[in-house]
Amino acid sequence: MAKGRELKGRIKSVENTRKITRTMEMVATSKMKRAQDRVVAARPYANALAEVISSLYSSDLAERFPLLRQPAQPRRVALVVLTSNRGLAGGFNANLIKEARAQIAELERGGVQVDVHVIGKKGLGYFKYVGRALASQRLDITDRPTAENAAEIVDGLMADYVAGTLDGVYVTYSKFNSVLSTPPTTDRILPVTPPAAKATGTGEAARQRDYMLFPNAEAILTELLPSYVRNSVYRALVETAAGEQSARRTAMKNATDNAGDILNVLRRTYNRARQAQITQEIAEIVGGAAALQG
Repeated sequence: MAKGRELKGRIKSVENTRKITRTMEMVATSKMKRAQDRVVAARPYANALAEVISSLYSSDLAERFPLLRQPAQPRRVALVVLTSNRGLAGGFNANLIKEARAQIAELERGGVQVDVHVIGKKGLGYFKYVGRALASQRLDITDRPTAENAAEIVDGLMADYVAGTLDGVYVTYSKFNSVLSTPPTTDRILPVTPPAAKATGTGEAARQRDYMLFPNAEAILTELLPSYVRNSVYRALVETAAGEQSARRTAMKNATDNAGDILNVLRRTYNRARQAQITQEIAEIVGGAAALQG
């Protein structure tokens, strides 16, 4: 019954695999909930920052702040690509890399030099494979990113932008809309464009609120603009972390379900082989008995 023993070995192997994928699914579900809580917690602060900056924004103030400077013709920009350090998350990292490649191609078609900064082993592995030179790389950011991580990533880029060596900074990340919707997205975080200015072309419509400013709008913007840029990167980090766990949970659930389907097929095949073996043995016994009687 060599075939039967082989099938039993395959059944045991698939059962062990299903236990692993089910455990990974449960771990990803737990991590996804915590990551989702961090995304939700980060949004009110980001919205408040955006509202205040939009309310203070005006064309005359924009001319005095380097982070609000709008280059007429960008020549060199930085693209920060956020990926994960681990796989087994379906097409999560592949989709982020595809989005980054499309963004790089679009910018380079316009004659813009793109400095690529990669966060995560999966992105690093891809760009090394294709031979793309990287401006920087980080592998030490976990699935629980901090505001300090965001500051470490973007502070140097802000300094380069203020110095005029960069004309823009973009971030490619996974936007966490829901557990089932985490599309790869690229946002421009420098120069800073307040949401009201994005929507109307000017910030005047949002400046109708009665604010008491101390000491003045210029001093407030000096503090808030770098915080706004850092917070944009922090949100991208936490949303990517949540998207990774969501993708891993989905991938492991599908793997567990597929293992169950394979087990059903293998068990039916094993039972049929076992029944055929038993039938053959009975036929041989009956034939031998008939031969002895004959």
